[in-house]
Amino acid sequence: MPKITALSQLDLNKTYSYADYLTWQLGEIVELVKGKISAMEPAPNVSHQRISIRLSGTLYDYFKHKKCELFAAPFDVRLYDRKKSILKNQDIQTVVQPDLCVVCNPEFLDEQGCNGAPDWIIEILSKGNSKREMQVKYELYREAGVTEYWIVHPNDCAIHQFVLNENGRYDLVKMFTDDDVATPHLFPDLAVKLEEIF
Repeated sequence: MPKITALSQLDLNKTYSYADYLTWQLGEIVELVKGKISAMEPAPNVSHQRISIRLSGTLYDYFKHKKCELFAAPFDVRLYDRKKSILKNQDIQTVVQPDLCVVCNPEFLDEQGCNGAPDWIIEILSKGNSKREMQVKYELYREAGVTEYWIVHPNDCAIHQFVLNENGRYDLVKMFTDDDVATPHLFPDLAVKLEEIF
């Protein structure tokens, strides 16, 4: 089998697994969404990266002596139906690269990344990825059982906080803006000051 080094060598209509993904040596970062290749947008803009590093700093300080761990992209997160036990690479068809995620179950972590749903995912919107984050990833995270999902809107200086309810649906719990202090549902003693993030 030839070495895969370019996206053009892959059949975009074919369904792939995480085992396939691990063999690729691509120059660009891709995600798998239910077996289909999804190319990532070009490198994030300055605003996106500023917000990412500021959030990372706040969260790193909070989690550095705790059981839960913070991870930043690029970081493979393998997702599947939350009712299934941990799957093997050849059985996994979705792998994403969230901007930031927090994993509290150490059993989900291996050398490749996270095998299962992180407890909390944060995605920062940028010009080319807003539809994916708002629709596709929203559904993927809900199906996989990500307990808390934040969507950060740089242009509006806002954060939308979604929390999974007992029926497996996301509730929009809060919209933080301006000089609000955002508090995660999972970590109520963590204060994220929006004026320091934006």
